[in-house]
Amino acid sequence: MALPPLTNPVKQKLAAGGTVLGLGVRMSRSAEIARIARATGHDFLFIDVQHSLFNLETIGHIAQAAVALGVAPFARVRSVHDAEVQALLDNGVTGIVYPDVNTAEDARAAVAAVRFAPLGRRSVTGGYPYYDFAAVPPAEALPAVDAMTFLACMIETREGVANVEAIAATPGIDVIHVGMNDLLTDMGKPGQYADPELQAAIDRIIAACRANKVHFGCGGQRDPKAQAAIIRRGARFLTTQTDIGLLSAGAGAWTRGIQAALEAG
Repeated sequence: MALPPLTNPVKQKLAAGGTVLGLGVRMSRSAEIARIARATGHDFLFIDVQHSLFNLETIGHIAQAAVALGVAPFARVRSVHDAEVQALLDNGVTGIVYPDVNTAEDARAAVAAVRFAPLGRRSVTGGYPYYDFAAVPPAEALPAVDAMTFLACMIETREGVANVEAIAATPGIDVIHVGMNDLLTDMGKPGQYADPELQAAIDRIIAACRANKVHFGCGGQRDPKAQAAIIRRGARFLTTQTDIGLLSAGAGAWTRGIQAALEAG
């Protein structure tokens, strides 16, 4: 039986000129989060390995469920030197988000871990879950897996902004993603989203993305109106909110609703 071609819904939507939205995953430990993402209009999971206590097996289970449901499972790893990237990619994760990319050397290290030769140094295995573990000849499997795999590099420091043109010019990157909270903290201005230095940095990152035909992404400010504004400005890859944030907001709104109803008699 012929296997269907591999696809990544995020890469497809971006190629068509669309905007993709990701649900941050920090607390959930089962495949249900992929179903919730799909039902709520999210295109990808942003599994936050950097700030959470996931193990590899849990990530693999969530990722393989997400792939089957048509939601792209991406993992934000701990650094460009994270040794678990290979295992994540070989067991269901279809994209890697690298935090704190500050130089072209960092960007090349990211590409080397995620891409097969000749562009990178990703090791070859057999029985990829994207093919339901079927044996597929390497000449067919490797180009398809490589084309499906997504790579984002995050700019989170003044150094990263200063080097963004060289970072964006590194072959093999799909998205340059600005982490506003870390960037503002590096600037000594935490939470000051309207600050002119941040706004100038965003303009510079957008220009570097356009010049190198990579997509601009943004995360950090958890306000729907602000997220709509950055989409209008050119962002095509956004994280909306985390599972923790959504649960806390919903639970708080509910108890406040009960209290308000009691006070109203």
